Amino acid sequence: MNTVFSKQDEKDISVEVKLRALHELQTVVSEIDKIKVLRGELPLEVQDLEDEIAGLKTRLINLDSEIKNLDTAINNKKIAIKESQLLITKYTEQQNNVRNNREFDSLSKEIEFQNLEIELSEKRIREFTVEMKEKEETIVKSKQLLAERQEDLERKKTELEEIQEETKIEEDRLRNKSEKIESFIESRLLAAFKRIRKNARNGLAVVTIQRDACGGCFNKIPPQRQMDIANRKKIIVCEYCGRILVDANIHIIEEAAE
Repeated sequence: MNTVFSKQDEKDISVEVKLRALHELQTVVSEIDKIKVLRGELPLEVQDLEDEIAGLKTRLINLDSEIKNLDTAINNKKIAIKESQLLITKYTEQQNNVRNNREFDSLSKEIEFQNLEIELSEKRIREFTVEMKEKEETIVKSKQLLAERQEDLERKKTELEEIQEETKIEEDRLRNKSEKIESFIESRLLAAFKRIRKNARNGLAVVTIQRDACGGCFNKIPPQRQMDIANRKKIIVCEYCGRILVDANIHIIEEAAE
């Protein structure tokens, strides 16, 4: 359907011509919608995979930093153990030279305290070691998952690029056609069309009468209103869904007008 709008139409545009233009615009944008459906959820899937991969990379960086911190903490505890062992050796030697029981008991308490410090440091080392092992296992799993997601992303991107390449020429042709029709339609009417289309679940702003009902919401249209629609003397919208209504034969009139 290739309706051509003449200069005469532009000077004296009837409601019928406006309805034909809106109907043809709806036909064209519906074809564009079909191309988008062909692409399906691929664009969203690609975006989700890219977000997940970015999150996994950040997670790996954080895990690596946490392991380094744990390794530093373990080394610090090992140093603390050596320091405590040196102090124990020092206090033990001093016990051999004490002058009274009070000094001996005081050194004994220091030795006991350092032994407790060693036990605590060894406990922390065991805990840090277990935590490090868990994080290292998580890194291995995260790297495996990252590799899988990167493969998925490359596959999805390839699929999307192939579909886009296949449909690009047709989509560009349809977009050029829709822009040409839009330039013919007055701005107020075009804005209404786009608003209705945006709010419609199936993207239909202009629908025909089908079996005495609105082709958009399928509510019954009274006979008198159907006659008004068929006369094409004014733009009529469905009182239930707000879509612009045209008669089922409007495309035949368009073809006859070419």
